[in-house]
Amino acid sequence: MTTITARRRRGNVLTLAMLAFLIYFLMPLFWLFVASTKTTGDLFSSFGLWFADDFSLLSNVRATLTYGDGVYVRWLLNTLLYAVTSAGGAAALAALGGYGFAKYRFRGDRALFGLVLGSIMVPTTALAIPTYLLFSKVGLVNTPWAIILPSLVSPFGLYLMRVYAQDAIPDSLLEAARIDGAGEFGIFFKVVLRLLMPGVVTVLLFTLVATWNNYFLPLIMLNNPSLYPVTVGLASWSSQSAAGGGATGDLLALVVTGSLLSVVPLVAAFLLLQKYWQSGLTTGGVKQ
Repeated sequence: MTTITARRRRGNVLTLAMLAFLIYFLMPLFWLFVASTKTTGDLFSSFGLWFADDFSLLSNVRATLTYGDGVYVRWLLNTLLYAVTSAGGAAALAALGGYGFAKYRFRGDRALFGLVLGSIMVPTTALAIPTYLLFSKVGLVNTPWAIILPSLVSPFGLYLMRVYAQDAIPDSLLEAARIDGAGEFGIFFKVVLRLLMPGVVTVLLFTLVATWNNYFLPLIMLNNPSLYPVTVGLASWSSQSAAGGGATGDLLALVVTGSLLSVVPLVAAFLLLQKYWQSGLTTGGVKQ
């Protein structure tokens, strides 16, 4: 009886701790939603964690989408292009490379994988300036490729896929496919890729979020406002709001509302792709 009581108490403590963490992580999102329902004046005069008398969410959304001839929509589409292209390419390259490192042995494989591990330790901000100098030599600065190409390289994604493929792909399954006459690329696309799908989706989401929230690389690579992603565009609005008053000062409410709108696609992506984490890891291992 004492053991059961102790387990219940421990379970209650863990539940309370998880609720505290949940509130901690959801509080900024709740504040962002509440702030998006206020005018610029209400942002400073009303309580920050509750709604003001004037519920201005729809008017703020309308103003955000139409300000500057709809430039925010252009920024959102740019961000979608950069993030989806980079995430898809990075996930595909990580899956191919991770599978190769996990299931093939070749000269220098350990040294190359050690190089991958070492590159994980290098902060991306430290590579921004060398990347800019390199891209300026080939004329890719101030183009979408200046954002997409660097994002295709994901050392952490390659490491993750290598570790995942090591256990998720049975060697006996590969040998059976080879005995049946399947080629190496046929094995990868028809059998292996289905087994790697939870890991591929994980890398896809990591890269999607990283590219979507990337600020420093687009800041130094792009000088054309029509090519800005949402992060750089909202930062330009914020600097304008801090510099002037009147109509320019009202940009603060648009910055907050634009930040809320930029979160919605990421939440939708997580909700739509979570089924791949819940699916069985041996999907595709049975011949149809």
